[in-house]
Amino acid sequence: MNLLLAELSIKNFAIIEALTTSFQKGLTVLTGETGAGKSVIIDAISLLVGGRGSTEFVRHGEEKAEIEGLFLIEKGHPCYEKASQFGIDIEEGMVVLQRILYKTGKSVCRINGKLVTISILREIGSTLVDIHSQHEHQDLMNEQKHLHLLDQFGGQEIQQALQEYRTIYDEFEKTLFTLKRLNQNEQEMAQRLDLLKFQANEIQEANLNLHEDEQLEEEKRKLANFERLYESLQLTYDTLRGENKALDWLSLAMNHIQEAAELDRQLDSESETISNSYYALEDLSVSLRNLLDSMEYDPQRLDFIEERLNTIYRLKRKYGKTIEDILEYASKIEEEIEEIENRESHIHQLLKQKDSLEKDLEIEGKNLSILRKKAAKTLTESIHRELKELFMEKTIFEVKFERNDFKKDGIDQVEFYLSTNPGEPLKPLSKVASGGELSRIMLALKSIFSKHQGVTSIIFDEVDTGVSGRVAQAIGEKIFKVAYHSQVLCISHLPQVAAMADHHMYITKKVEKNRTKTFLQELNDTDRMKEIARMISGAEITEVTEKHAKEMIEMAEKIKFAYK
Repeated sequence: MNLLLAELSIKNFAIIEALTTSFQKGLTVLTGETGAGKSVIIDAISLLVGGRGSTEFVRHGEEKAEIEGLFLIEKGHPCYEKASQFGIDIEEGMVVLQRILYKTGKSVCRINGKLVTISILREIGSTLVDIHSQHEHQDLMNEQKHLHLLDQFGGQEIQQALQEYRTIYDEFEKTLFTLKRLNQNEQEMAQRLDLLKFQANEIQEANLNLHEDEQLEEEKRKLANFERLYESLQLTYDTLRGENKALDWLSLAMNHIQEAAELDRQLDSESETISNSYYALEDLSVSLRNLLDSMEYDPQRLDFIEERLNTIYRLKRKYGKTIEDILEYASKIEEEIEEIENRESHIHQLLKQKDSLEKDLEIEGKNLSILRKKAAKTLTESIHRELKELFMEKTIFEVKFERNDFKKDGIDQVEFYLSTNPGEPLKPLSKVASGGELSRIMLALKSIFSKHQGVTSIIFDEVDTGVSGRVAQAIGEKIFKVAYHSQVLCISHLPQVAAMADHHMYITKKVEKNRTKTFLQELNDTDRMKEIARMISGAEITEVTEKHAKEMIEMAEKIKFAYK
């Protein structure tokens, strides 16, 4: 799939002076010594997609920090819909985000070259990147998003049922709005009726016709420039008619070419062209003469047009930009006048309609709820399998349903609950304690939802903290599986995770001219083995740790091959 953060450019951001790197599909692991700048890169990406900025991010001694990212997406990606809402064009599946942060605190955001607010950048960015760290859980930790995630997991069947429900719900909302309006107090309704009748009468008295303003503007232009128009037409006529004028010379040319054509039949075409031109211009001159004879300056007509146009412009200011808008508004208020004048009858009819729609909503809402509960059961089974693979087989996951009033998304209120130890009660996912346990829970959920969320890139920032041994190996395999469906960038201190990488990048920092700089390079096979050996030993690299690193990489390749 062509969904990824393809290129990232960072300039004067924290300890990074200048860094440009390309990323590829699959799992990219970033490793390096503590303090080398791994998390700084994630901070830069977070800022790029609308994260909170700080002047402390601007490199010391510089005026501004600049971050730019190129994302490649496919048709149908959620980013297209978001971008269209804000008038942003996406060409050839490329989205370029740019964020400039000045040391004064000012922030400039651009998407595909268009200036946008931080909130728009955040909305677009949320469709492209999902950053998960020990402290940031985004949609999965937000109970308001759980219903949407469940619907995504449920697929087309739920989406179709939801659409059928929403069609009825929209009609239900309109009915409630009309009822509320008609149930206003008598005084307000009487005042409203007087206003509407005044407006309707004002528009009716104007007796407007479609495109009338355009025709009047054209006529006004002619009358206002009558002298120039008459003079230009007269000169045109005089140029064609008269002694030694255009038609005289063209008549002479026609006679000469006819004589030539009698001697050379190949000139028949030229002779016919000149003859046609002569007769056409002769007809035109007659038309011009008739037009000149009929032209008459009428100052009273000009006054009438200006007065009429003033009336139309006054109505446009009040009721619409065009005559068509004004007439549509008139039609709309006539319906409302009829409703108010026959208020009791309409209220009775609307109440019947409301009752009918409520019954339909109840049927569609229950059907939707049944499908969601069916999907929730499948989701629960899937997450339990994922947790078992992460050695959390005693953890219980549950999708809790509560009945809601009729709302746009149905009658269900959904929240994810967990119990991590036997005997403990189920608690909301958002209240589960953080740490290595939470990392595994979140990773299990990511493994399920990464296939449905549609984000381009998922970033794990040290989510493997607090785990080791067989759990670390399981986490490495799980992150690789998530990367199989989405591009994943992962900062890790675990050799088991690094061994599962498709691409391994090493981050270092150096001091040059008393300034710290961060560098990023992709490791080849040899250097990658040495880096994993360093991660295993923690200090000195020995033959034993190199051998262990090599075995770890070979085992990871076998696991990856079997999965693919």
